[in-house]
Amino acid sequence: MYELKVTNRFAAAHNLREFHGRCEDLHGHNWFVEVRVRAKELDKTGLVLDFGIIKKLLNEVLDLLDHKYLNELEYFKVDNTSSENIARFIYRQMDEKITATSEGRVKLFSVSAWENESSCATYIAD
Repeated sequence: MYELKVTNRFAAAHNLREFHGRCEDLHGHNWFVEVRVRAKELDKTGLVLDFGIIKKLLNEVLDLLDHKYLNELEYFKVDNTSSENIARFIYRQMDEKITATSEGRVKLFSVSAWENESSCATYIAD
C-alpha cells in the first residue's frame, strides 16, 4: 500500500452554534488541511498520482471555503462549522474528485483540518 500526503491552508470566519462558550462568538482561523490518499498499485509511470493533481483538486475545494463566513455556506446551514464537519466537507468534495481523476485506482484515506497548531480533527470514511 502506498500513501501520499498533501497540505494547504485556508482562512475563514465562523461561529459554533449552541456551543455555549467563546467559540459561539464570531471568530476566524487559518486552517491547515492535510489530505492523504492511498493506492495498492502504482501507475505505469511509477506514481500513485501526481502530487500536482492532488494539490490542484485540493485548491479547488479550499477555494469554496477560503475567506468565507462558513456559517453562510449551504453545507453548514445545518451542520455546525466545527473542525470535524469541515474535515468531512473537504473529504466528501475531494473523494469525488480523486475517484474521478484516478478512475477509482486511488482512494482518499483521510482529511485533517487543523484550526491551530495544537488542535486537529480528522475525517476517515468507513
